[in-house]
Amino acid sequence: MADGDKTEAPSEKKRQDARKEGNVFQSADIVTVVVLFGVFYAVRFMIPFIYKDLRNFLSFILELIQEREPVSSQIYYRFLWLLVKSALPLLLITMFLGTISSLVQTRFNISFKLVVPKFSKLSPARGFTKVFSKRNLVDLIKNIIKIVLLINFLYSILKADIIPIAKMLHMDIRNSSIALMSMMFDLITRVCGVFLIIAIFDFMYQKWQYESDLKMTKQEVKDEYKQNEGNPEIKGRIRQLMRSKANQRMMQSVPDADVIIRNPEHLAIAIKYDPDKNQAPVVLAKGQDELALKIIEVGEEHQITAVENRPLARAMYPLCKVGQEIPGDFYGAVAEILVYIYRKENRQDILDRAKEDNRNA
Repeated sequence: MADGDKTEAPSEKKRQDARKEGNVFQSADIVTVVVLFGVFYAVRFMIPFIYKDLRNFLSFILELIQEREPVSSQIYYRFLWLLVKSALPLLLITMFLGTISSLVQTRFNISFKLVVPKFSKLSPARGFTKVFSKRNLVDLIKNIIKIVLLINFLYSILKADIIPIAKMLHMDIRNSSIALMSMMFDLITRVCGVFLIIAIFDFMYQKWQYESDLKMTKQEVKDEYKQNEGNPEIKGRIRQLMRSKANQRMMQSVPDADVIIRNPEHLAIAIKYDPDKNQAPVVLAKGQDELALKIIEVGEEHQITAVENRPLARAMYPLCKVGQEIPGDFYGAVAEILVYIYRKENRQDILDRAKEDNRNA
């Protein structure tokens, strides 16, 4: 499989960028079904009112004819008012349902970038290739299937209702109108049901197509990771430089140590005890392998006593942190080493001060 193949699932960043660009999936059939259902039931609810207003308007016209008066401007205003009362609510319902059904599918994603004109879309060559694209071919096949299904469905319904429709010729106008209206509403309800089934399949297809279009190549995943997290090589180099600087600062404090506890070459811990500043010995530096050898070497250059104590060095190394006091579990063992060092170096003042601190404690 080639690296240029889109085989990887889209990342969250890819999805967010697509939403910002207005690239979201939705099914136009879902919008059609919602609008069709909404307008259909709105018409059923409004028919009595529309019928009443239309009857009053026709009565008004008949009165004008009987009175043989010239056509008044009122007829235009009343017709306009009838049109507004009958059509405007349906128009507003259509706009509202169409907008809401689109926003719900896109999770209320609103992007004005699609409104910005792109002159690249005016290219005849690009338009020609878009006309014969795979997506348009699939849409054409879907539309043909929908038309065939609807024609067969309508044919089966009309075939079953042809006899009741013929019998309406012998009915009075009122009853035949009611029967025909009921038959028409039943037909629209069934058509909406068929459209709903088609819309569900179209929604699943649009979602699958959207996910396929958002898929990424392996190289795109790598590039995005580098962009978000930073180039691993650069980050590794930065960490190396930071460790190097930290080690340099740590090595500069080794000459101030009182003792270096070692094991014997793999681990080294430089410790200093200052009763005036700290209640316990402080770790000035620690390291293993090459860094341990460097600490021992610097200590030897500045005549810092190094004590080999393998169990203590192994126990202290993972628990002690540079710049902090040693844990209480090591007070006794480290105190014995410091007392030995101070006596060896004739530093009686520190020993006396430590004894005094112990008495006060």
